[in-house]
Amino acid sequence: MECCRWTTAGTLLLVSFVLSSRTARSEEDRDSLWDAWGSWSECSRTCGGGASYSLRRCLSSKTCEGRNIRYRTCSNVDCPPEAGDFRAQQCSAHNDVKYQGQFYEWLPVSNDPDNPCSLKCQARGAALVVELAPKVLDGTRCYTESLDMCISGLCQIVGCDRQLGSTVKEDNCGVCNGDGSTCRLVRGQYKSQLSANKLDDTVVAIPYGSRQVRLVLKGPDHLYLETKTLQGVKSENSLSSTGSFLMDNSSIDFQKFPDKEILRISGPLTADFTIKIHYAGAADSSVQFIFYQPIIHRWRETDFFPCSASCGGGYQLTSAECFDLRNNRVVADQYCHYYPENIKPKPKLQECNLDPCPASDGYKQIMPYDLYHPLPRWESTPWTACSSSCGGGIQSRSISCVEEDIQGHISPVEEWKCMYTPKMPVVQPCNIFDCPKWLAQEWSPCTVTCGQGLRYRVVLCIDHRGMHTGGCSTKTKPHIKEECIVPTPCYKPKEKLPVEAKLPWYKQAQELEEGAVVSEEPSFIPEAWSTCSVTCGVGSQVRLVKCQVLLSFSQSVADLPIDECEGPKPVSQRACYSGPCGGEATEYTPEETELLYGSLQEFDELYDWEYEGFTECSESCGGGVQEAVVTCLNKQTRETADETLCVTSRRPPQLLKACSLDPCPPR
Repeated sequence: MECCRWTTAGTLLLVSFVLSSRTARSEEDRDSLWDAWGSWSECSRTCGGGASYSLRRCLSSKTCEGRNIRYRTCSNVDCPPEAGDFRAQQCSAHNDVKYQGQFYEWLPVSNDPDNPCSLKCQARGAALVVELAPKVLDGTRCYTESLDMCISGLCQIVGCDRQLGSTVKEDNCGVCNGDGSTCRLVRGQYKSQLSANKLDDTVVAIPYGSRQVRLVLKGPDHLYLETKTLQGVKSENSLSSTGSFLMDNSSIDFQKFPDKEILRISGPLTADFTIKIHYAGAADSSVQFIFYQPIIHRWRETDFFPCSASCGGGYQLTSAECFDLRNNRVVADQYCHYYPENIKPKPKLQECNLDPCPASDGYKQIMPYDLYHPLPRWESTPWTACSSSCGGGIQSRSISCVEEDIQGHISPVEEWKCMYTPKMPVVQPCNIFDCPKWLAQEWSPCTVTCGQGLRYRVVLCIDHRGMHTGGCSTKTKPHIKEECIVPTPCYKPKEKLPVEAKLPWYKQAQELEEGAVVSEEPSFIPEAWSTCSVTCGVGSQVRLVKCQVLLSFSQSVADLPIDECEGPKPVSQRACYSGPCGGEATEYTPEETELLYGSLQEFDELYDWEYEGFTECSESCGGGVQEAVVTCLNKQTRETADETLCVTSRRPPQLLKACSLDPCPPR
């Protein structure tokens, strides 16, 4: 292909060409008995750095001092990634030539310490290594990690400026003959933290342009890569086996051992790389990493502003602006402040327009203020807290015009000096989302199958995201119970246990209303109860209880192991009642009664039957009977409650006493 074409150079074959293109002899050449240098030959490569030579002829019958050939580098543009390795191309050129009566597919053997400029190749899939040529073609790299090149079978030093014999080297940032100020060394260590809910984790994010990346993992886990180009294209590599490969045009070398993994990327990275770890064992792993990160935002000194006076002597200053090296544009100063290595250059001052002003003017013109001095700017205080937590509020801040002097001191100045740019707003809306609202669920069935009873519903406080939360006004909360009448006559004796008790509904309403909300402290968060396991009678409900925490920086919820949460864990199973079966009143068995009411001891402690005096005597004289009055009382408030709230307590026996024992007067 044209991008990687090479030409072989033979000295004797080009003599006629050299003789026909001689240039005029110089005085120095005549003195040394050398003919003039001939023109430069065609480059040995079309990309990746090749070599070109020039010849001269000795005009004396005696031996001339010096050499008759000289070299220079050429075609110093990088080859496209698909061009392949130059040494590998030379090995593959022998694939169609039999070696010892057999064809082989030859692969390059690089970095030979004894003779780096011989063409040694290895047969694919075999241990056979053969020197197929005593010399590689001119321009072949001596070593894979060096710019030094082979010329006429000898390794010649090449500097980063691509010049033969040059000792100039790149700094760690990749800048030829640089001072290392355009990048920063990043070094760190990551230790895995095993979690039942996590299969992988991010070790480090390495930005575009970074160099000399090296990571060493020790432990049972595995590394893998994710990349994202500047155009937003994403890809990943599982690093399943040892080898070298390209990923987004970045060459990657990966070594996999039983107890460790090593990843090397010489760079510069052509995409943003994210190094991740996949958990594979019970033991912990550690990852050490080091790389040089480019400083992509740097201060750039501006040109001198116009002179402060048009004549008679004035002065002018420079300023500094933050410049994005990736897209070549000026950005806000805060980007340059991110790098401690970035030192903002001080303004420079010089005199200007020193010629006297014309006598006819009698004065010198003063240039507008903002043209010769670092421009004043608007500065703001932080925003105040929002005036409302929801439903839309406002917040405000103060804006002032300030000026920075040559020493970097900032002081307030008159506002008119900043009027060259619009003034920033002093108020803005905030918390414009809707406030939490009460949401009432469907009513439960009536607590009785005949006569008058109660029914209940769950009322939740829901925020603008549809999540159960707090913050609703108690004054506007809909009621959770109301009376209901079943139009069926009651025939059961009054003292028998009611068939449908309302306690499970009331319990459910309370629990759902008081549901836990995820916070920044690990806490138990129960999910909604499942539907009842039966469609009538007594059944059971289950729910999932998780240990969760709110991650404040991402406003997301993370699951934790159960033992990370303190305090009692909410129950995950309970009894439920779905009404009578077949539409008829059904007596509870002792087991059903225990299942339905056994877990509701708080109601036993809150409500109970008590005697409250006696009824009036059945007779006014001659002997009568008084019956003890039994009522259901709230033990805390001592107020009379609905009898169904005392359903889990045994009703006291009926008490009678004699009264009006005096004989009646004769009629």
